[in-house]
Amino acid sequence: MPEIFQLSFMVRAFIGGGIVGAIAPLLGTFLVLRRLSMFVDSLAHVALAGVAVGLLFNRFPIMVAVGVSIAAAVVLERLRASNRMASDSALALILYTGLAVMVVLVSLGNGFNVDLFGFLFGNIVTVGGPDLWAMGGLAAAVLVLVWLLYGELVQSTFDPDLARVSGVPVWRVNLALAILTGVTVTLSMRVVGALLVGALTVFPVLASLQLGRGFRMTLLVSAALGIVSVFVGLTISYYRDIAAGGAIVLTALGLLVAISVLRGMITRLVRPASR
Repeated sequence: MPEIFQLSFMVRAFIGGGIVGAIAPLLGTFLVLRRLSMFVDSLAHVALAGVAVGLLFNRFPIMVAVGVSIAAAVVLERLRASNRMASDSALALILYTGLAVMVVLVSLGNGFNVDLFGFLFGNIVTVGGPDLWAMGGLAAAVLVLVWLLYGELVQSTFDPDLARVSGVPVWRVNLALAILTGVTVTLSMRVVGALLVGALTVFPVLASLQLGRGFRMTLLVSAALGIVSVFVGLTISYYRDIAAGGAIVLTALGLLVAISVLRGMITRLVRPASR
């Protein structure tokens, strides 16, 4: 057995990272196609504020962050559904509010800056048994949501007005997607960090969309690319002694660039032949 799998904390890292690597792009597919790629970053900054609250009062920072991110997801969907504010403006409002709250709390709590640093940039080796159970439960919830509401999610993504006319409860579907995204963002902070979780959610989706093989295939390929990014990034991180979060995201970026270049080469070869 390779040395990397003889360490229990690395085994937990691979399991937890694999779960996050699959569900983040799965949800990200719906967000990217809705032009809500920054949705994850907005919730990540709010989740960081929740972590700071938990650290300041020494009360379960992850659980506090989950509650705060869920509340932020509900507020975001309310703002978007009310049409009183454009989507990008609503995202900016939540993002900068969360960032400002975090900065204020960091200035008040001089003793937890090091702990917060781990949530900012990720510290996957600290993933424990309870974290894995939480991630597993989240993965089950995401899979159930996509399975039960697949048609509604697809209709709401491509044509929300037609979906409403067809009787689809668009706001409820969007709210469920937003809440699961908020929880996913919070639990993913241990793996890639709040500053990079958006990249893990978006990059595999962008790579999958390059292949253009239908929506179902896009979901599956994006999840597979997310898992590959995590596994390869963790391996590089371990043997090269570099930050796991950065290695994972750069691996995802490398896959995106490779697939884009390969697609361009194939397109150039096929076009002359078709003439």
